[in-house]
Amino acid sequence: MIYGNSALLDLKSIPLNKGYSRIHYEGSIDKAGRNADWDWHLFEDEKHKGEWVLFDAEGPGCILNFTQHRYPTSREPTFRFYFEEETEPRFEIKHSEFGEKYPFIEPVASRYIGPVDNGRGPIRVVRSFVPMPFKRHCRVTSDVYLEDFDRSRGGGGWGHVIWQSYPDGFCAVESFDPKQDITPVIDIWKKTGSTDLIPFRNARISTVCVSLRPGEEKSLFSIDGSWLVAGIRLFLKDFSPELLSVISVSAFFNRSFSPQICSPLGAFFGNELGIHDTKTLMSGLMTDGMMYFNWPMPFEDGCRIVLKNSGDKTVEMPLFSVRYTDEYNDYYASNPYGVLHTSEYTPIKHTPGADSIIGVVKGCGHMVSAVITAHGLSPDIASCEGNVRVHIDGCRTPSVDSDGSESYTSYGWGFPTPSESNPASCYDGTTDYMYWCEKRDCISDPYFFGGSLRFGIESGEFNNRKMEHSGILFWYGDETVKAELLKDFRGNIPVCESYAPVSVTSVFESDDDGNPETFTGCTGCTLEFDLPVPDGTGMIVLRRVADQTEGRQYAEVCIDGTVVKEYGWYMPDSNSVRKLYEDEFVIPSKYTVGKKEIKITVRPTDKYGNGNFSVLDLKVFGYR
Repeated sequence: MIYGNSALLDLKSIPLNKGYSRIHYEGSIDKAGRNADWDWHLFEDEKHKGEWVLFDAEGPGCILNFTQHRYPTSREPTFRFYFEEETEPRFEIKHSEFGEKYPFIEPVASRYIGPVDNGRGPIRVVRSFVPMPFKRHCRVTSDVYLEDFDRSRGGGGWGHVIWQSYPDGFCAVESFDPKQDITPVIDIWKKTGSTDLIPFRNARISTVCVSLRPGEEKSLFSIDGSWLVAGIRLFLKDFSPELLSVISVSAFFNRSFSPQICSPLGAFFGNELGIHDTKTLMSGLMTDGMMYFNWPMPFEDGCRIVLKNSGDKTVEMPLFSVRYTDEYNDYYASNPYGVLHTSEYTPIKHTPGADSIIGVVKGCGHMVSAVITAHGLSPDIASCEGNVRVHIDGCRTPSVDSDGSESYTSYGWGFPTPSESNPASCYDGTTDYMYWCEKRDCISDPYFFGGSLRFGIESGEFNNRKMEHSGILFWYGDETVKAELLKDFRGNIPVCESYAPVSVTSVFESDDDGNPETFTGCTGCTLEFDLPVPDGTGMIVLRRVADQTEGRQYAEVCIDGTVVKEYGWYMPDSNSVRKLYEDEFVIPSKYTVGKKEIKITVRPTDKYGNGNFSVLDLKVFGYR
């Protein structure tokens, strides 16, 4: 298992299977599904009065991105990070100290100051990509009650935590040490713009100069056998932004007749607009015509990279270079990995009244990057208010949400000061808010999926704007679905005691259709059932629909009478408006390995003062 700083240091491990992880979001989304994404607090810390809990999770896991928006003129919060149920914080930091206080220092942590904007601003957006692992428990608090959007009222409350859980990682995870040496990570992140991120002892470089006539396509790199490609550079003579949509890149791996990668040039290098330079660690595009791409691409039976010119003018490329090696063949042969893919490119379009779908992926793998472009349709602007929503394996509550489009990339106040870049994210655009393009690279926080991934974004505050989106996703894996529904208890919840059925009619939190549904189940009841385990099942996942009117719901899960000690089934948040919520409990594989059948017990407890664990629907999935 590779996590935390190791994931940032060992970039050749990015393609390796990530089935040991699950991605999660906690943040300030509007509970009513509108645009009031500025209140961020779960509850007051019972042990530390005057501190408001922003994040609360049982481990093993790791915080991988922290972002918060606040006016410098508002009362400054101090964020405290508690680990392993300790009474004192291991680390605390003031809003103004991001980028300066170790280990939250440049470039792995920073702050962005937005414009004055006729007196509405400025806003200060702080961000950190410092990994903060925990074995048993982690809690993040603020000594300021984060709420409101208005600077004159001392507001500025919106923000989020992106984190991963590791169901089988209890023995492997080492808890966060604020004195850790992050110099090696900083050294790599400072190499943004370079194509030698993965060290090669015997690097080979293929370099060609090419001219593409209108309608012409050429294979610019072709090789048989097993290799790792890690570093592509391209120089486009007489650069113009229009070329980014008429030139396309395709890559064919392992003698495939269909390309695993197929993308317009701009999206491939992370910027569809090309108005200003943008650079992250993994890809970049400069308006002088130079571009680079660093996502590692291992393959076992050949690769071919093709460029096509669909425009009406001849295109000159004085440089197209590919850096590759065979020295890591044994590494990839002994560590299961996925081939790099793109989702089908989504061309510019408007989706009335629903999320714009940037990409849908079927199969098993992990998403590592998203490129999203927005176009305003006059008189409307390309609003920044739409939330990104990522649904994994059909779960109706998104695993990743966002408190605004720009907050997804840890920026804020719209996209008013293009361009902005850090090693993990960037954006380009125009200052009139009519166009923007953002990219978020998930270097250490990829989104694992076993069957499907659906990446959408709202058009404006609540899909009320007339605007268009385009974009693409990058992911590793293959098209084999490895998530299988083993049992569906809808209408027949396996309660092992008499109970009064509870019916709830509501809508799902962060659901773009807003259609009410009715579920009937139980609250505070023990569930128990036998489950046959198919051969080849590696991990078993329980998925429930819950009534989240009350927060801090907790249940312990037992397998064959043994309590899963690593963590419980815990939901700290609540929503009394959009009451329906779907979440999961992943059973660590040590409780199921080698068994043909298991008995599963879900027992609500009052560990956090609330025994009202809700189950309105229950499904069980197996992952091969």
